Amino acid sequence: MADTTFGPQGWTPDRLGTLKGKTYLITGANAGAGFQAARTLLAKGAKVVMLNRSAEKSHAAIATLKGEFGADTDVSFIRMDLASLASVREAAAEVLNAVPQIDALICNAAIAQVPTQKLTADGHESMLGTNHYGHFLLAGLLFDRIEGSSGRIVVVSSLGYNMGIKTIQFDDMNWDKNYHQNRTYCQSKLAQMMFAYELQDRLAAANRNVEVYVCHPGASRTSLVQTSGNLATRIMFWFMALLPITQSAERGAWPEVMCATEDGLEQRALYGPTGRMEFIGPVGKGTLHPHAYDKPVMERLWVLSEQETGFSWDI
Repeated sequence: MADTTFGPQGWTPDRLGTLKGKTYLITGANAGAGFQAARTLLAKGAKVVMLNRSAEKSHAAIATLKGEFGADTDVSFIRMDLASLASVREAAAEVLNAVPQIDALICNAAIAQVPTQKLTADGHESMLGTNHYGHFLLAGLLFDRIEGSSGRIVVVSSLGYNMGIKTIQFDDMNWDKNYHQNRTYCQSKLAQMMFAYELQDRLAAANRNVEVYVCHPGASRTSLVQTSGNLATRIMFWFMALLPITQSAERGAWPEVMCATEDGLEQRALYGPTGRMEFIGPVGKGTLHPHAYDKPVMERLWVLSEQETGFSWDI
C-alpha cells in the first residue's frame, strides 16, 4: 500500500524551509543524485561539503553550483576515495579539522555493476569495499561530530538489495568462486542496509542521539552504471532510460534529501519512490523486506566490518 504521509504527490523539496546554519556532508556529490541533493540543499541556504574521489570533477561541480546560486554559496570539497581505507581516514581527519557541525552525513557514493572482479587497495571486493566498508569506516570516524550536532546518518541503498541472494555470503566475501556484476553489487547494497539497521539497534540500546535512515533513488537516470558497468550493461540501462520506468537524477535525489531533513520519519524503514515497481513515483515509505534486518546476519556483518576496517565503534 502506497505511503500517503505526504499526500498524493509524496515528499517534494517544496516542504523544505530555510536550511541556513545547517551543514550536510555528501559522498559522491559531483554528479548524479548526489549532485542534485547538494543543489537542493544549497538552494535552501545550507552549507554542503562534498566528499569525492575526483578533484577535477569536484571543482567543475562547485563552479556549476556557484554559477547557479552565487559566488558566496557555501559549497566545498574534500578528496576521499571510499575504495581506500587510508583515504577515508585522511578525509575524516580533514572533516573533523574543518567542519565543526554535521547535521547529516549522506552516504550517497557507490560503484555498480563492475564487470569483472576487482579488489580495493585493502583487498576487498571493489563494490563491497567501496559501498559498504568505506562508508562504515567514515560514519564511525565522524560519529561523535554527528552526535554533537544531533545529526543524522543517511544510507543510500538500492532496490538491488532484494534482487540478489537474500543474505551475506560470509564464506566468500570477495566472491572469488561466483563473482557476478549484478548479484555482487546487490550484496554490497544489502550490506549497507544491514549496517544502518544494526546501527539503529545499537544507538537505541545505548540511548545515543543520532538518527539513521535508509533510502534509495528508484530507477534514476544517473551516470552510476556508465562509470563502471560493461558495454552490454550500459546499453541496457541506456534503453531503460528511454522508458517511463525511469526518472530524473533530480527526483532520484529527493529521498536522500528527505531523510536528511524531514522530521518524524520512521527509522526502521526504506524510503524512496512509491509508484510503479517502486522505481518511480511519489516519494515516501516503500516496501522493506525482512531479510534486510535479519538480526543474526546484521550482528555478524557488524563484527566482520569492524575487523575488516580496523575500526571499533564506541557505542
